[in-house]
Amino acid sequence: MFESDIYVRGGRIDKIGKDLSAMKVLHVLDVKGKYLLPGMIDDHVHFRNPEGEYKGDLCSESRAAVAGGVTTFFDMPDSDPKVLSSETLEIKAELAAEKSLANFAFYHGASNDNLEEIKAIDPLSCCGLKVLMGGSSGKMLVDRPEALDKIFEGSPIIIAAHCEDTPTIVENEENYRQIYGDDVPFQIHAKIRSEEACYKSTSLAIELATSHEAKLHIMHVTTAKEAEMFADLPLAEKLITAEVCCHYLAFSDEDYESKGSLIKCDPAIKTEVDRAGLFQGLMDNHLDVIGTDHSPLLRDEKQGNYFEAASGMPSVEYALPSLLEHYQDGIFTLEFLAQKTSHAVADLFNIKDRGYIREGYWADFVVVDLEKPTKANNKNVISKAGWTPYDGTEFRSSVYATIVNGDLVYINGKVRTGTLGKRVKFDRE
Repeated sequence: MFESDIYVRGGRIDKIGKDLSAMKVLHVLDVKGKYLLPGMIDDHVHFRNPEGEYKGDLCSESRAAVAGGVTTFFDMPDSDPKVLSSETLEIKAELAAEKSLANFAFYHGASNDNLEEIKAIDPLSCCGLKVLMGGSSGKMLVDRPEALDKIFEGSPIIIAAHCEDTPTIVENEENYRQIYGDDVPFQIHAKIRSEEACYKSTSLAIELATSHEAKLHIMHVTTAKEAEMFADLPLAEKLITAEVCCHYLAFSDEDYESKGSLIKCDPAIKTEVDRAGLFQGLMDNHLDVIGTDHSPLLRDEKQGNYFEAASGMPSVEYALPSLLEHYQDGIFTLEFLAQKTSHAVADLFNIKDRGYIREGYWADFVVVDLEKPTKANNKNVISKAGWTPYDGTEFRSSVYATIVNGDLVYINGKVRTGTLGKRVKFDRE
């Protein structure tokens, strides 16, 4: 941490120095007294395009992202048309190039039947291969043991896995339905999508990755027991890595009483003990990166009984303010947050020239004001979802400005349009 000027030219960091006031510049952004961090690289979002545009699209959700301090996002392949081939992936990338304010990359999806498409993936074309190992249904669920084995054996790119054991979840649902009928309390969600369901599936993924020496990234870890499964090694030496998401650090099952369906997500938010275990896992370097799993849903889709209310929540818009609460509480340092939200993501996915404040790198910054509070309010939400699980929360810090490729895209509460993000490039052998 140090005090400095930064000179940006052509979208990149040209020079970092104590006094660059003599440089010939077109624009000066004076942020004296505030803190400049590398923009957050969110490795896990669902921006809905092209299916689902009524609740989120690459334009609206990237606007919400830059307001939350996110300068780059990796979008999941589950919106229709599902990204199960290189052709579909390119369609999504072309759409993002026309709409997104933030930089972007896309996951290729896996299914029980697209092994040949997986083997043909160009590692430079996408961030990773998303494998849904359980806890859901549909075309992208990979639930055949032989298909999983072949995918882990044949994937030419990092595997990003959603790990929940479907049979365990189904059994738990039936047990609680017998007790409550359709009126299962929302706090039971953590017991239906239980520690056992997560641990069992994560164990299988680790076993497969170890057997085939595949590079594996476990998405949205939710339990202390899982966090203890990962190695405390330098990131460059890890074959298996893990992500935790902002809302699992912000909420516990104690919050279901007041939030109800609004914090229903998959995997479920677990106990306060698990929440503490996730903090410890980050501090001990067992958990490597922090993402959001931003999933815009309309309020109407969150209504009804336990079985009717959809899972997921919009979270990207308050990503950094929510994480800065843990700085304000003395848990994280700013350097630690930069590591887990930017440096480590860039290193893990081999992103080229992003994720650090370094000369020659792209100028992707977020300016935070640690002295100015910001209050989350449904009325001001940028996401098409139109609500936030943080409604009414007063964060002690705020995002003052966000800069993407040297362009000021957000400042002092307002999104600035007119520039677009770039497709992320990867530096992979």
